[in-house]
Amino acid sequence: MSTPVSYAAAEAGLTDLEERYGLRFSAKVVDVFGGTVELQHAPETVLNTASVGKVFLLHRLLAEVDTGTRSLEERVTRRPSELIDNSGLWYLLQQDTLSLYDVAALVGAYSDNTATNTLARVVGLDAVAEHTRALGYTASGLDDCVRWPIPPGAPSRLSHGSAEELADFCARLARREGLSSASVDVLTRWLGAGADLSMVASAFGLDPLAHAEFDRGLWVWNKTGTLTSVRADIGVVMNHDRGLAYAVLAQWPSVLNGDGPDARPEVRDDVLASMCHVGEAMRADLATGA
Repeated sequence: MSTPVSYAAAEAGLTDLEERYGLRFSAKVVDVFGGTVELQHAPETVLNTASVGKVFLLHRLLAEVDTGTRSLEERVTRRPSELIDNSGLWYLLQQDTLSLYDVAALVGAYSDNTATNTLARVVGLDAVAEHTRALGYTASGLDDCVRWPIPPGAPSRLSHGSAEELADFCARLARREGLSSASVDVLTRWLGAGADLSMVASAFGLDPLAHAEFDRGLWVWNKTGTLTSVRADIGVVMNHDRGLAYAVLAQWPSVLNGDGPDARPEVRDDVLASMCHVGEAMRADLATGA
């Protein structure tokens, strides 16, 4: 049997990759209810988080539901300008009109770009930004809808964030703070259907298409972000006694992904392995009750 990965070893791995490739990590793992910081590595560093900022769009939608100004039964129709492929399912579907619940479920489960654009139009990016600041987050946020190619004058990134704030967001949600109990259940159900377990959550050995309840003694919900030079994973992993909120963000120079003399094609694999090691440390922690 292999020796369980410790938090110290996982953090050392992040440092090693920073020195080896010149990339940057921002990472934090915190006990949801006890508040103990189990791991942190440059937690206040702000990085490109790709699709992670979509969680603030979902949170704002449910906040409006809680105030009675929005209904998840409302039906919305996607516009041709909102169709973006690559990430998601809606662009493959024939149905142009869905309920807000279904649109948001596509965002939570499959990081659906088309659904994100439609929902961002309905809710409003300015409203999402104001809501994010009201939650107390000034170093994290959703910067734009999904555009490709990115036109001149548009924000250069979809979202940004720090592990400090994003781990706190997850911990607060796990403590059922900031939304009604019903809306917390809805949001964690959307995120619990997340199909991307390729990063931190890869350590838990769960079925990526069916893990919205306890399996192997663990319950996991998360949101990821992926770009050519970005990997980001935030979420919560719980056993029946404890919960750990985490955020692990990685960004590296795009030149390392090229075909030239400075290219390092192994960087992505090493980043994913290091993120998995953070997950392995959390799994060992929850298994031992340490």
